[in-house]
Amino acid sequence: MSPTTSATITGRAAVRAIDERLLVPLPEEASAQLPSRGQVAAQAVLNGHELRTVIEPDGRKGHWLRIDDALQQALDLQEGSAVEFALTPTKAWPEPEIPADLGAALAEADDLDETWASITPMARWEWVRWVGATRSETTRARRVEVSIDKLRHGSRRPCCFDLSSCTDPELARSGKLRE
Repeated sequence: MSPTTSATITGRAAVRAIDERLLVPLPEEASAQLPSRGQVAAQAVLNGHELRTVIEPDGRKGHWLRIDDALQQALDLQEGSAVEFALTPTKAWPEPEIPADLGAALAEADDLDETWASITPMARWEWVRWVGATRSETTRARRVEVSIDKLRHGSRRPCCFDLSSCTDPELARSGKLRE
């Protein structure tokens, strides 16, 4: 186990679908125990299945857990399924999945190899979230370009970014997880 920032939070929640995506919205009392209104890295146990994850903010002072295809299959989850959870916030962040456009820009900017490697995984999550927090391809391309420029000029995190908003454009409207 990694160093933790607080005690384990346990509870039960129901899987929810937004369009074709599954997620687990945390009960208010569980979310309130997390150390941040923004993203929180955690060691998690969902229905007995252990994983490292990042708990996402819902933009309403709450949180939710992403259910990817592998987890959905491993736990045989569908909308309405009950999930027993144990979440232990940790300071050890998993590496984010770098989207192809940002990854290509970073690969072309070989002068940034050391810079990107030197920022924390949490900061890399913030860059990925900022780039991905738009439905507009034009805005997204501009954010990739600006990210490279900011990194070249010493920025270690994106500026002026609401870390407690829900930034998945497929699941959010105006920074809030869709109802």
